[in-house]
Amino acid sequence: MADFLFIYRNTDAEARQYMGSPEAAQTSMKLWMAWMAELEAKGHLKSRGEPLERTGRVVTSKQVTDGPYAEAKDIVSGFSLITAKDEAEAAELAKGCPVLRGGSGSVEVRPVMKL
Repeated sequence: MADFLFIYRNTDAEARQYMGSPEAAQTSMKLWMAWMAELEAKGHLKSRGEPLERTGRVVTSKQVTDGPYAEAKDIVSGFSLITAKDEAEAAELAKGCPVLRGGSGSVEVRPVMKL
C-alpha cells in the first residue's frame, strides 16, 4: 500500500453554489461525510485532512504576497491523505468525491514520496 494526497479544487462560483445557504452547506457536508466514512470503512482513509481558508500568503525567495490570487481559475479547498495499492486505485477512489458533482471541481491525486 502507498499513500496519496487528494487535493480538492473547485471554482469560487461552485463553492458559493454548494455552500451559499445553510441548506446547501448541510447537503454538501452530508455528501462529504458519507464519502469519507466509506473510504474509512474500506481502510483507505489515513487522514481526513482539513478544509483550507481562501486566504493566505505566497512566499518566494524575493517576496511575500497575498494569495491565492483572485485571477486563479480554481481554489484549493482542502486535502486528505489516502492509502491505496497504487495510483490507479487512488484515482478510482477519487471519482466518488463530492467536489466533482458540479462539473468544474477536481481532485488532484499525488503520490507521497517515501524518503
